Amino acid sequence: MSKVIFTIQYELKPDKKEEYSTVVKELKNLLKADGLESYAVYELKGKGNHFQEIYSFSSEEAYEAFDDNQNERINILINKLSDMTVENSTKYSTLYEITEG
Repeated sequence: MSKVIFTIQYELKPDKKEEYSTVVKELKNLLKADGLESYAVYELKGKGNHFQEIYSFSSEEAYEAFDDNQNERINILINKLSDMTVENSTKYSTLYEITEG
């Protein structure tokens, strides 16, 4: 079973930083799903209002099942985050751990 890291990078609208912080704090408390090892948000050094969310999953199966396990409040918060970002600034990456064999 290889681990999976999913990242989302985006630029936040300048006037949304305080609201963003509140949403991320609530999201961190809600994202405790099976198979999700960690969820963290980082601000990119030297780039004001640029952030990256990093989701770490214990397996490909956990990653694939993640969307199915979300409750309605998580979906609302993710949509709020999307509304706070600069249009066309979002980039997604999915990384699969290389295993021996």
